[in-house]
Amino acid sequence: MALYVMKFGGSSVGDTERMQRVARRVVDKQQEGHQVMVVVSAMGDTTDDLIDQAKLINPDPPLREMDMLMTTGEQISIALMAMAIDALGAKAVSYTGWQAGFRTEAEHGKARITDIKPERVLKSLEEGYIVIVAGFQGLTEDGEITTFGRGGSDTTAVALAAATKADYCEIYTDVDGVYSTDPRIVKNARKLNEISYDEMLELANLGAAVLHPRAVEYAKHNNVRLVVRSSFNNHEGTVVKEEVNMEQGVVVSGIAYDKNVARISILGVSHVPGVLAKVFGSLAEAKIDVDIIVQSGVTNGKADFSFTVALSDCDKAVKVLEGIRNELPYEKVTSQEGLVKVSIVGAGMVSHPGVAAQMFEVISKQGVNIEMVSTSEIKVSCVIEGSKLNDVVKALHTAYGLDAETTAFVGGPQERR
Repeated sequence: MALYVMKFGGSSVGDTERMQRVARRVVDKQQEGHQVMVVVSAMGDTTDDLIDQAKLINPDPPLREMDMLMTTGEQISIALMAMAIDALGAKAVSYTGWQAGFRTEAEHGKARITDIKPERVLKSLEEGYIVIVAGFQGLTEDGEITTFGRGGSDTTAVALAAATKADYCEIYTDVDGVYSTDPRIVKNARKLNEISYDEMLELANLGAAVLHPRAVEYAKHNNVRLVVRSSFNNHEGTVVKEEVNMEQGVVVSGIAYDKNVARISILGVSHVPGVLAKVFGSLAEAKIDVDIIVQSGVTNGKADFSFTVALSDCDKAVKVLEGIRNELPYEKVTSQEGLVKVSIVGAGMVSHPGVAAQMFEVISKQGVNIEMVSTSEIKVSCVIEGSKLNDVVKALHTAYGLDAETTAFVGGPQERR
């Protein structure tokens, strides 16, 4: 007998028919002799719909009230899932994140888990129940409801697996594993049988939607056995683990993209010590993550520099910079949207010179300018204008020899929002 965590995303439980299919799969797992915990996301586009409704009422809603609103989506899912399992004759009990023992820091919208007390979950398992846990949510020490941000249900699943010492954590999604790129764009993307935590972490951080970065971090830190599978078929998935056998001749293992990108430029800043520390210290205090930073040359003691933030943080970042203008005089601040970040990832890049140059050449042949570049040992990222994203991803996928002979399986929506 093994202990499983099975996590199902929004597209996997997008309607009652899919919910019943998932319930059947969960009950089958228990009938094989295993103990089962299930983590579910909100159904379909529920989360996006709730955000849209909130913005109609208040363009800048309080974060506390947003957390109160957003957690309702998962609570609907867990109740319906428990009912679906009960209808199949198995015992099921649903728990919110806080009922399952998730404690978090007091940061609305993107709280981190501080502790998990899974005693109630473990007791229910011992009593023969399938335990359904709401993803993406927890409770502060002061009893405030919090959410973990986008992809937080992945983190819930991995953290629950670590806290209960589960044998497996299976992440079910609308594709049947981790692919070399988004199979919605490249129909013959290659499915990876296995991938290292480090490569998966880079891909997740760079926009690959199949797993959330914090979940991969948690899995790596706690050595959780992670498998990505499809809820629409029974194919073998992708195993995410510490060490993998590198495929001969494969330099780049994956291509990711991120549409949630905005560029902010500060023009005419005095070129003196402490400028960057002040700018990025102020952004950090406002809980704004900065990605790529580029400083241009110095003219007459003045410098220009640009950096990228999440599109959702763009307006907030501009306000922060306007707020420090008295302490740090500059000529002006500009922001640019409509950008995407395209990245190549591969552990084999370390020992292969010319990988970045090939990427730049492929992008230029698509008639696209590269706005910003960032590199590490196992990745190269380029910020480009967004209109030709699909063409660029397809061209890079072919250039690095990643095209497969078979068509990838996609069971959910055919486009990422």
